[in-house]
Amino acid sequence: MNFNIQNHCQNADWERVAGLMAHFGITEAPPETHKKAFEQSYAVTFVYDQGRLIGFGRAVSDGVSQAVLYNIVVDPDYHGQGLGRAIIEDLLKAVGHCDVILYTHPDKMSFYTHLGFRRMRTGMALYLEEGKKEEMEFIE
Repeated sequence: MNFNIQNHCQNADWERVAGLMAHFGITEAPPETHKKAFEQSYAVTFVYDQGRLIGFGRAVSDGVSQAVLYNIVVDPDYHGQGLGRAIIEDLLKAVGHCDVILYTHPDKMSFYTHLGFRRMRTGMALYLEEGKKEEMEFIE
């Protein structure tokens, strides 16, 4: 398959972004919220198959020493084709000069270990929807 990568938010399908995020239980936020979050990110990656959005991710960074990867999502119909890896590698091109923290679902930890990420021993979180995050096993 021939996928296209885009590193800007122009013409992004925010309804599709919101739909895929909701599908994976990441958030129920409306499309406008995702648009704002991606537009204010340090780096973005969108993957398209013949004009259809099939994957995305974003990095938040100070641009100097620290970065965090968020919202790495691939359409379930495209899993197993290396798109998750491609999104991570593309984002790392933009923030590879920084220490990088990856924020992900506990069920996906082994995938990111394959890409060289290591589990952290230090880290704390303060969530607005603490009960939901505890239920999803994001926090103890």
